[in-house]
Amino acid sequence: MKLAVMQPYLFPYIGYFQLIHASDLFLIYDDVAYIKQGYINRNAISSPNGVTRFTIPVPGASSNKLIKELSFSNNVTKVLSTIEQSYSKAPHFADVFPLVERVLQHEDRSIASVCMRSYQEIFSYLGIQKRFRKTSELDYDRTASAKDRLIALSHKFEADCYINAPGGRSLYFKDDFEKHGVRLQFIDTLPIQYQQGGRDFAPNLSIIDVLMNCSICEVERLLTMYALN
Repeated sequence: MKLAVMQPYLFPYIGYFQLIHASDLFLIYDDVAYIKQGYINRNAISSPNGVTRFTIPVPGASSNKLIKELSFSNNVTKVLSTIEQSYSKAPHFADVFPLVERVLQHEDRSIASVCMRSYQEIFSYLGIQKRFRKTSELDYDRTASAKDRLIALSHKFEADCYINAPGGRSLYFKDDFEKHGVRLQFIDTLPIQYQQGGRDFAPNLSIIDVLMNCSICEVERLLTMYALN
């Protein structure tokens, strides 16, 4: 069984969804510190004026608080308007914009709940079944080191393989995991390109851009364009 664990991000880039795709169970790491100025509450899309960043406010946001203690603002009207104006002529706007609306207007405003809803909605739209859990709802030793927490979570779900984002190469080492019966792999996104409304291609935009511009079959293909090492 393959396990992946990541902090919740708002409509992240396709590499995040490839990590979900590669795993059998995806844990939303919401009992760790909130990171300000990161991608938890913001991302970028393509607009007629070029790459545009969108942000959902997080009242009381602080790096001294855990993600699970924070919620998104209800004020999403401006963001929805920006997305609508940017993609109203995109080939899959009619199918994707209602999905974005449902996510951003989700009644449970906690960061983890809104983000998990986005992952669930997107994979349901693609016809792919995936499993999600929040780490805040699990019983495990939160005082352990970052490495030992991931190993403990792997053991909890009897996962023999833990998949990490590429940025973890400087933090985690395969031998440390193998000593505990867990194979550590890193996922790397392969070069990806698709039509962005006739504009010069801008990589690593929000998954919203991929969904608006690509058919379900094309999105499924892009989700498999990664390597595990």
